[in-house]
Amino acid sequence: MGIEELLPILMFGALGILLFSGYPVAFVLGGVALGFASIGIAYEVFVPLQLFNLLPRIWGGIAENLILTAIPMFIFMGTMLEKSGVASDLLHCLQVLLRRVPGGLALSVTVMGTIMAATTGIIGASVVMMTLLALPVMMRQKYSNELSAGTIAASGTLGILIPPSIMLVVMADLLARSVGNLFVAALLPGLLLSGMYFVYIFTVSRIKPSIAPPLPSDVGPDSAGQLLLLVIRSFIPPVFLIFLVLGSILFGWATPTEAAGVGAAGATVLALVRRKLSLPVLKDVVERSALTGGMLFMIFLCATAFSYVFRALGGDDVVIGTVEAAELSSWGILFALMLLVFILGFFFDWIEITLIVLPVFTPIIELLDFGDHVMKKDIVYWFAILLAVNLQTSFLTPPFGFALFYMKGVAPPGLKMIEVYRGIIPFVMLQLIGLAAVMAFPAIAMWLPNKLLN
Repeated sequence: MGIEELLPILMFGALGILLFSGYPVAFVLGGVALGFASIGIAYEVFVPLQLFNLLPRIWGGIAENLILTAIPMFIFMGTMLEKSGVASDLLHCLQVLLRRVPGGLALSVTVMGTIMAATTGIIGASVVMMTLLALPVMMRQKYSNELSAGTIAASGTLGILIPPSIMLVVMADLLARSVGNLFVAALLPGLLLSGMYFVYIFTVSRIKPSIAPPLPSDVGPDSAGQLLLLVIRSFIPPVFLIFLVLGSILFGWATPTEAAGVGAAGATVLALVRRKLSLPVLKDVVERSALTGGMLFMIFLCATAFSYVFRALGGDDVVIGTVEAAELSSWGILFALMLLVFILGFFFDWIEITLIVLPVFTPIIELLDFGDHVMKKDIVYWFAILLAVNLQTSFLTPPFGFALFYMKGVAPPGLKMIEVYRGIIPFVMLQLIGLAAVMAFPAIAMWLPNKLLN
């Protein structure tokens, strides 16, 4: 094997090893790119002048990319809803509405996670917020710690799939595909997972009431009028905001970027109406949004450098040649990629996996043929949704399930880590069943975009 074929393999291996170092992902990506570019120059397989091509790629692909401007606004929207108290009021309202249903409190958390997923794609913020709001209440009501932890972690990670998801914006950019189409395609799979959580919680709570005791009958308003007022005040505003954001995209009223602006403005208006908007709150929201956005965009810059150097060293040819040598069918390649992503999810975050897998394997995916199972024009979108559903498990699978660490970091002392791990097992299994369903029935993902957008 010549140095031309060996360098891309070593580069990919070095990235995998250094990501375990705990060093910031952006600097690992950028450092590996510059390091192997230098090695390539030394062996005369990479020309120094090629490094100048990074500047127009970074400027044209990231700085001038209007799709990516949606990310800071979606981050702002989610952070503002958290700080304004909309989320805590929403949970209380759902708690009251479902108090007579088996597992009503856990079901309320699931519904709230689904609603909040449609307002923010920041998993860390969602899981922390829902842990702080719901876990103490569930523990006081004598809910099983395993069920409580699993419900909160799984529901909090729905934001990675249900639009407007930051991950879908990143995927659309990497795939050079319509982010609006990807949003619409992800909607039904996201609701499918939420519905599966709902059915599971209801069933186990009905079979074993001791793990999810009913709420006291005196919780909530005493009259129908007070209940209606609670729904109008706490449930309608966030749902209406979701309709403005997603509805404007689904019905073609606005682009995803414009819808993100509507969401950010709507969240600010809600905070103002609730009298929670002050200068310190606004400053905190802006600072947190800027820090999160800056971190993501730094990763984009360094991932662009990694992808370019990897391709310049012949990485694409090595990957395609390896796949062709394996003589796998289209289904074999798809299963192999899904297994690879699932295994990577045990160790890496979604942004790392996405930026590694998509640039390398997209050229292969575009060549696959599944016959009548899925239309050729839908394959890339279908693959992206399969990848998104698969990546949701990366937040829950130990040892590096980030949602689990977010939860444990803010959970009451009574919750043990082993209980968190046990609690997420049924929900990971449900996610894999959902992945299999979307794989077996592509219409779950593709029916809505083909119906609305074609």
